[in-house]
Amino acid sequence: MPRSDGRSPHALRKISIETPFFRHAEGSAAIRMGNTWVACAASLETRLPFWMRGQRSGWVTAEYGLLPRSVPERAARNRVSGRNFEIQRLVGRSLRAITDLDLLGERQIIIDCDVFEADGGTRTASVTAAYVALHQVCRHLLEKGEIRKFPIKDQLAAISVGLINGEPVLDLDHAEDSAADVDFNVVMTGSGHFVEVQGTAEGRPYTRQELNKMLSLAASGIRKVLKAQARVLPWILSPEVKDGGE
Repeated sequence: MPRSDGRSPHALRKISIETPFFRHAEGSAAIRMGNTWVACAASLETRLPFWMRGQRSGWVTAEYGLLPRSVPERAARNRVSGRNFEIQRLVGRSLRAITDLDLLGERQIIIDCDVFEADGGTRTASVTAAYVALHQVCRHLLEKGEIRKFPIKDQLAAISVGLINGEPVLDLDHAEDSAADVDFNVVMTGSGHFVEVQGTAEGRPYTRQELNKMLSLAASGIRKVLKAQARVLPWILSPEVKDGGE
C-alpha cells in the first residue's frame, strides 16, 4: 500500500520536539509526529495519593485527553473515556518503569498529555514527550538540592508499528492504523529493553516471525525518536543510543 506522504515502510514521519512548551509548568514538551501534535506538562506536588502517604516514596502518574477539535468530529471536553483511561495508564506505567520512586521522596509528578491534533500514534507520542517533561522536573529538583540523586534510570520513547498487506510498517498515521491487519504500540528504553508491547490482530492473526519483524522495526524507529529527544536534552544521550545508528 503506497503511503500517503511518500514514506518508505520503515520511515518515521517528520518528528520535532519543542521544550519548554508551557511557561508555568515545572516541565513541559510538545511533540509533532507528522500531523499528530501532543503537548505534555509536568506538575510537581507534595500531595501524594492517600495509599502512598508515609512510605517515604514518590509517585509518577499521567492524564490524557483530546481537545475537542483534535479529531474530525468534536470530542466532548474533559470526557474520560475507556480509551483515554487506558492511554494515561500506559503513560504512567512507562514513566514509573524508568524512575526510582524512592529517590523522589514524598512528591508526586503528574504529567498532563493533551492532544492538539490526532492523526495516529497519540499514545506513543505522549510517552515520548512525557519523558522529556519528567526529565526536566527531576533535573530541576536535583539542581535545587531537593533530591540527592537523579531518579531517572534510563531514557524512554515509544512508536507504533503494524502489518499492512503483510508488510511491516513503522509509525502509522490514522488512515494506515485503520487499514492495518495488525497494529502494535511499543515502549522501549535507551538501553534497548522493552517496557510495554501492546499488539492486536485487527484483520488476521500474525506469526511469530511477523512479530519479530515488527519488534525489530519498532526498535529501530525508537532509536531515532531517542535521538530526537537527545537533541533537546543533549546530556542524556546514552552510549546505546549513540551507537544505535540510523
